[in-house]
Amino acid sequence: MNPQAPVNAARDHWLTVVYYGFHSWSGKRPFWAGLFTLLAGVPIAYFPYADLRLGSVTIAMATTGGAGALIIGVLLITLGLALWFQQSIRIFAGVATLLLGLVSLPVSNLGGFFMGFLCALVGGCLALSWAPGTPVEEPAGAPVGAMAAVAVPGPRGMETDHATETTGHADGGRNSAG
Repeated sequence: MNPQAPVNAARDHWLTVVYYGFHSWSGKRPFWAGLFTLLAGVPIAYFPYADLRLGSVTIAMATTGGAGALIIGVLLITLGLALWFQQSIRIFAGVATLLLGLVSLPVSNLGGFFMGFLCALVGGCLALSWAPGTPVEEPAGAPVGAMAAVAVPGPRGMETDHATETTGHADGGRNSAG
């Protein structure tokens, strides 16, 4: 199926309609930044309260920074959801995600054993680098390839189209690569 084809809900299978609806929704927001930020909060909040049972032996991961780890984890999950539903706060959320990820290293078992820390860094960087796209409007009467031909500049008047021994260092001091 062509991804540019319009979705017709009456004819298409419901999974196709859901897929294209989700693809349209996630394409208008920093989806991956929100997902990585949300995933960063889970191990950071979970590991200080988890315990591992090996037979009759219980290994507890509880630390004195358990409350701080819970706060950092909940804030990261909240920032991840906010990135999905409030795109205008992406700069604040990206910086806050990076700072919370760094703070989680000493507070929360090395940032959720580096899993939450690395997800927070990736999510924060993606949030800071995402920018909403604007569609390019083509003139109504212009053919499809006309915009590309207008955007490419032609050769300058002082340049030669081939280099010889006498013109190798000419052309106003420019090299042939530029």
